[in-house]
Amino acid sequence: MAHKGTKGSKLFMTVLHVVAVCSAVPIGDLLDRASQRSDKLHSLSTTLTQELDSHFPPIGRAIMPRPSMCHTSALQTPNDKEQALQVSESDLLSLARSLLQAWVDPLVVLSISANNLPHPSQNSISNKILELQEHTKNLGDGLDILSGKMGPEAQAVSFLPYRGGNDIGQDKISKLTNFHFLVNCFRRDSHKIDSFLKVLRCRAAKMQPEMC
Repeated sequence: MAHKGTKGSKLFMTVLHVVAVCSAVPIGDLLDRASQRSDKLHSLSTTLTQELDSHFPPIGRAIMPRPSMCHTSALQTPNDKEQALQVSESDLLSLARSLLQAWVDPLVVLSISANNLPHPSQNSISNKILELQEHTKNLGDGLDILSGKMGPEAQAVSFLPYRGGNDIGQDKISKLTNFHFLVNCFRRDSHKIDSFLKVLRCRAAKMQPEMC
């Protein structure tokens, strides 16, 4: 029992040390790290989309839901960089955190579905989904620290529930189409997150808007 208590105390002290170190890191440095992670997230999701495209039935493109059907479409976000530059720092961070949080459950669905996906690159796709989950969690943890430095407005998160369920389809075409649709939605949102964080990084570095 004493041994467990010692291990627990060490773990607690380690967590405190990590929190203390992160709290001492300047916002600009935290934004640099977050921007690098979001760039990796978007790059990985783009590569995954291209891999899925390599073996996608033509009829799947005809029946794939429109982007407006993505579960995160209810969130009002800037449409381009010019609009993003008009949004406050706290609101941009809140939007990025809301989008990340909205993908926790759908990424689990994708991870489970990838194990039986009727695609010749199934193993590679499954591994990439696991990477997306890891990068999403790491980025989310980093943005949580950032939000604590930027005040209550940055800590606000909009709830965007995923109601698609765990079953992406019974037949081959339905599975590929619905899987592809979810990945496309994620790629779109990862691009938004990456854009918002790059604007925040530019502002923190006091760069000119046209450089963002």
